[in-house]
Amino acid sequence: MKSAVETLNPTRVRLTVEVPFEELKTSLDAAYKKINQQVTVKGFRKGKVPARVIDQRFGRGAVLEEAVNDALPKFYTDAVNDAEINPLGQPEVDITELKDGETLNFTAEVDVRPAIEIPDYSGIEIEVDAVEVSDEDVEKAVEQLRTRFASTSPVERAAAEGDVVTIDLEAKVDGEVLEDGVADGVQYTIGSGELLDGIDEAVTGLEAGGEATFTSQLKGGSAEGKDAEVTVKVTQVAARELPEPDDDFAQMASEFDTFEELKADSRKRLENTKQYDQATQAQERVLEKLLELVEVPIPEKLLEDEIRTRRHNLEHHQLGQMGLDLAKYLELQGKTEEEFDAETKEQAVKGIRTQFVLDELVSKEKLSVSQEELTEHLMRRAASSGMSPDQFAQAVVEGGQVPMLVGEVARGKALATVVEAAVVKDTKGEVVDLSDDEDETTEATETTEAAAATEAAAATEAAAATEAAEASAAATGDEQKSEG
Repeated sequence: MKSAVETLNPTRVRLTVEVPFEELKTSLDAAYKKINQQVTVKGFRKGKVPARVIDQRFGRGAVLEEAVNDALPKFYTDAVNDAEINPLGQPEVDITELKDGETLNFTAEVDVRPAIEIPDYSGIEIEVDAVEVSDEDVEKAVEQLRTRFASTSPVERAAAEGDVVTIDLEAKVDGEVLEDGVADGVQYTIGSGELLDGIDEAVTGLEAGGEATFTSQLKGGSAEGKDAEVTVKVTQVAARELPEPDDDFAQMASEFDTFEELKADSRKRLENTKQYDQATQAQERVLEKLLELVEVPIPEKLLEDEIRTRRHNLEHHQLGQMGLDLAKYLELQGKTEEEFDAETKEQAVKGIRTQFVLDELVSKEKLSVSQEELTEHLMRRAASSGMSPDQFAQAVVEGGQVPMLVGEVARGKALATVVEAAVVKDTKGEVVDLSDDEDETTEATETTEAAAATEAAAATEAAAATEAAEASAAATGDEQKSEG
C-alpha cells in the first residue's frame, strides 16, 4: 500500500491511498465466506458454494463491495499512522478507482489536530485577590451559625424584617382564583426573598389577622410567568431568638468548648475558602494569559459539533430539569437568541482551544497520569455529582469515559505546570506561593481546566475513537466507483 498526505488547511488533510489488489485477498476470502453463509444454491451444501458460482449467480461486484467495506478501515488506519496525523472525527472517503485484479484507490479527507507551538510561558505574570479575613467576616459567619440554631416565639406586634410570619396566600389571574394558587399556613422569614417579589413589603407592618394585596409575577405553577393579584393574610407573627454567643452555644453548635475557639475555627475556615478561591482565580487567569500567547486554528466541523452539543445539553438537560424552555430562559436572562448564540460560540471556541493547548503541553512536558491520581480525581468527580465512588466508577467504565477522565487529569497537570512557572502576586503586591496547599491547588486546577475543556475533549476523543470503525460506512453507497 502506498499513501500520501496533502494539507488542505491547518486543520484538514486529504489522504490519497493506492492498494495493490493482492492486499485485498484476505478481505475477498472473508467476503466469499460471508456470502456463502447467507445464500442457498441448488446442488450445493450451504457454505460450500464455489467462488465462481457466487460470481455467476450474484455478481463479482457484490463480492468486491463486501471486501472493500471490510478492508477500508484497516487501510485508512495504516495511512493515518504512516502520515503521523491526529485525526478528529470520521473521514469523508471517496473510492476513486477499483479495478478487479489490479488496484483499489481512494481518498480520505479528515479534520486533524492543528500543529501548535507552545511558547516560553515562564514569564507569565498575573494578579489575584489577596486572602483577607476581617473581624466583620468572622462575625457574619458566626451570626449565620447562630441563625441556624435560632428559635421562634409568637409576639403581639407588627411584623418586621427578620420575623417569621405564618401566612395564607391566594393568587388570582384575570380575576380568577388559580387552583394551585391557594396555600394556607405557610411560614416565611421576612427579608429572605424565598417567595414572591413584593411579599416583604406587603407583610411588613401587619399584625396577626392583617392582610394585604399586591401584584407579582408567579415563579411557578400553572400560570408561571404571569402577573397575579396576590392576597396575603398574616395569621401569626413570631420573633426569632438567637442563642447567646457564649461557651454554651459553642458546645451546642460545634465540637469546641469555648466561643473563642469557635470564632478561631470560623476564621480558619474562611481563610481556607479564600485560599481555594485565590488558587482557582490564579488558574483561570494563567490559562487566559496562556491562550493569548498561542495561535490555535479551530476545525470548523468540530466547532459546529461542539456548539450543537452545548446547546443540546442546555435545552434538554439543564433547562429541562428546571421546567424551562430556551425562550423562557433567554427572557429570564434578558438576552436575545443572537446574543446567546454568540456566547455559546465563544465558550465553545475557548473550550476547544484550551483542550488543544493543554494536550500539546501534556505531550511537550511528557506528563503521565498515575492510577492514584486518576482515583483521586474520580473521587472528586463522584462527590460533585452526588454519586458514590463505586456508582460513578461503574458509570464511567460502562460509558467508555475512562480516557476522558485521564485526559482531564493530564490537562490539569499541564495547567499546574504553567501556574508553577508563572509569577503570581496578590493585590497587595505580595508573591503568592500556591504550593503551600498542593491538594487545594490541584483540585482548583482540575476544576478550572474541566470547566473550560471537558465537553470539547469528550467530543474530540469520542470522534477519534470511532473514526476507523466508521470509515467503511462513510466509504460505501453512492461514492463507490468500480471498473470491471
